[in-house]
Amino acid sequence: MARCATGLDRLAAGEADVVALVRGRRIGLVAHPASVDSRLVHAKDVLVRAGAKLCALFGPEHGYGGEAQDMIGVAELRDAETGAQIRTLYGASEAELSPKREWLEGLDAIVIDLQDVGSRYYTFVWTAALVLRAAAAAGVETIVLDRPNPLGGEVVEGAPQRSGYRSFVGLYDVAVRHGMTIGELALMVRDLVKLDASALRVVEMRGWARALHFGETELPWVLPSPNMPTPETALVYPGGCLIEGTNLSEGRGTTRPFEVWGAPFVDGRALAEAVRGPGAQLRALTFEPTFHKHAKQRCGGVQVHVTDARALRSYELYLRALAQVRAQAGDAFRWRTETYEYVSDRPAIDLLTGGPEFRAAVDSGDAGALERVLETEAAGAARFALERSAWLRYG
Repeated sequence: MARCATGLDRLAAGEADVVALVRGRRIGLVAHPASVDSRLVHAKDVLVRAGAKLCALFGPEHGYGGEAQDMIGVAELRDAETGAQIRTLYGASEAELSPKREWLEGLDAIVIDLQDVGSRYYTFVWTAALVLRAAAAAGVETIVLDRPNPLGGEVVEGAPQRSGYRSFVGLYDVAVRHGMTIGELALMVRDLVKLDASALRVVEMRGWARALHFGETELPWVLPSPNMPTPETALVYPGGCLIEGTNLSEGRGTTRPFEVWGAPFVDGRALAEAVRGPGAQLRALTFEPTFHKHAKQRCGGVQVHVTDARALRSYELYLRALAQVRAQAGDAFRWRTETYEYVSDRPAIDLLTGGPEFRAAVDSGDAGALERVLETEAAGAARFALERSAWLRYG
């Protein structure tokens, strides 16, 4: 077995107290392609082998099978092997993010086994939160099979959202790089919404310490979403996802999304020379996305190479890089104003950073204003690092 045993690994190993949670019970499963044990056996099969009566399957954003691109509604299907209905928890409207009450009828428990990537905007943790709330209202127990935070659990970056800036890229106020597992976040949500303790059971991992990055767990990496190909992608994602709030290509349509990014109007060499940060080096390059923003166009930009995962602070690095692109590109650069994760009345960058301060500072062209924003972000992260301690379960 791997150095780290996930909650699913413990179930697959036949640990009696874990098996007792599902054996003979009518179970719904929230999962995606990365819901596998250390031998790459999917959670669906592990549950059946453990004696669960698998009655329903649920898929988060990108779908149960992980086929859909970002912000694409997913159709409902039926699982060919079990005959269970595959329900989508990412539809055409915000109301479709939670399971319908009738979907939960007859279930004894709903099992959540989702690999998160450690950033506030990665929506799987919020799907888990909404499932927990809906299940509790229906009198159904939620069981979270916990998994590692690929970024480790020690470093926290980026302040929690400010009032009025909650969305599906941040339903509850947490730091951008929160340093928590999906199980710990579920415990936080349970307490914040004052659910009974019996509404949630977290099957904790064995062998995971907060200092461990994913590569040190000895677990296999499976893409949890189409544009998260490697653990290194997860390392840069706290900063890389910010590019979604602009008209820059975040590298969708390349083999290294969020690491490779730019636009036809970006001077990659000037950008790489101007932006420095610990744990990473920016290398100028040109690329042509095969789809998504600037598809089939030659783009200038950079690739962010991680040189020291423990030193890397990708959120600040990408904030500085976006400010530099804004200054260099002028009016060719713009903030995304199209609907983003069901929100159309605020720019996407404000939802991602948790408020309007960064955008306002960058648009002002005042370097001092940007530094003040970065100081505020660091102070907010430090406060959250203390506030989260009530829900931490590993070391």
